[in-house]
Amino acid sequence: MNIFQDLLQFIFSGLTSGAIYSLIALGFCVVHNTMGIVNFVQVDFVTLGGMFLFTGLFTLGLPMPAAVLFATASVTGVAMLVERIGIRPSRSDHHLVLIFLTIGISIILRGIIKLVWGKNRMAVPPLSGETPLHFFGATIMPQALWILALTTVAIGLLVLLFRRTRIGLAMRGVASNERAAAAVGLHIGQVKMFSFGLAGALGGLAGVLVTPITTLNYDVGVLLGLKGFAGAILGGFGSFPGAIVGGLGLGLLESLTAGYLSSAYKDVVAFIVLLLVLFIRPRGLLK
Repeated sequence: MNIFQDLLQFIFSGLTSGAIYSLIALGFCVVHNTMGIVNFVQVDFVTLGGMFLFTGLFTLGLPMPAAVLFATASVTGVAMLVERIGIRPSRSDHHLVLIFLTIGISIILRGIIKLVWGKNRMAVPPLSGETPLHFFGATIMPQALWILALTTVAIGLLVLLFRRTRIGLAMRGVASNERAAAAVGLHIGQVKMFSFGLAGALGGLAGVLVTPITTLNYDVGVLLGLKGFAGAILGGFGSFPGAIVGGLGLGLLESLTAGYLSSAYKDVVAFIVLLLVLFIRPRGLLK
């Protein structure tokens, strides 16, 4: 490969992982904007996406498209259940208490995942063929194209949801002023539960898309989720455009670091960037 081909290869790789981080970051932002908390259960929604995809394919015998829908819908349901029986009954409105509550629920959920699916690593086939495609000398796998395409579709649907639907407008109203939203008759509990479900759908989709290019086990979502969290902070926590830019930027930075320095530093980059942003521009790049 020449210099241009190397760079193009690193960019493709970075955009692929960055798209996953963006989906996870968007999930963090959805709950934060509606409830004002950091939902650390988001990391387990990613794991569950992969686990339900595995179950759909190999236990239920579903075709790939149906298994993808089954996995995403299942994680959405789990997320709504988490809000209804795990978060809402809490008598505290203190954000720090609720954040620690999500950490506890995350640990419990991870234990349930280990109990149901076991500790062994599993593999899932890609959404379509494995024949690599070549673009100006760089190689890109079909799964990477699926990741980029479905992430773009998910972002487009998210924009339509918040701009054109009643529930989207209700979520924006609750995020802006919860008391005023309640005063005009909005059911705050239902809006918050829907926001958790939406975060679960985004995390589950991220898990579905990333599982075919990595191994699957009970804690696979932890590192991915923390990188998505770092991407959300990089762009400006709570900002949807910031989550997208932060996730993609983090993926590109990781890929370029692994390509030009060493892959040993790849996982460290996210947290170095996180610390630098917190020190230099705590509000993020786009806030």
